[in-house]
Amino acid sequence: MTTMFIRHQVQDFSQWKKVYDGFRDTQTRLGVTAAAVYRAPADPNDVTVSHDFATLDRAQAFVQSDELRSAMANAGVVGEPTLWFAERV
Repeated sequence: MTTMFIRHQVQDFSQWKKVYDGFRDTQTRLGVTAAAVYRAPADPNDVTVSHDFATLDRAQAFVQSDELRSAMANAGVVGEPTLWFAERV
């Protein structure tokens, strides 16, 4: 299993969360098997999300999808996110 972590600033967490929650069916279709959302205690617009995938290839395809790029733009993501992958051991 591969977990993708993505950290980014958002303009407004409430708006971001509405878009994120509305993207759940697309996440599933694109291979997400589990997800979690985290917020920094000192800055509620500093968001980290984890998504689990069966394989690294599925995770990388998700990151490259036009659907994800569009959702992030609509959600008010600010700047470039920090992204990394990890394998559960």
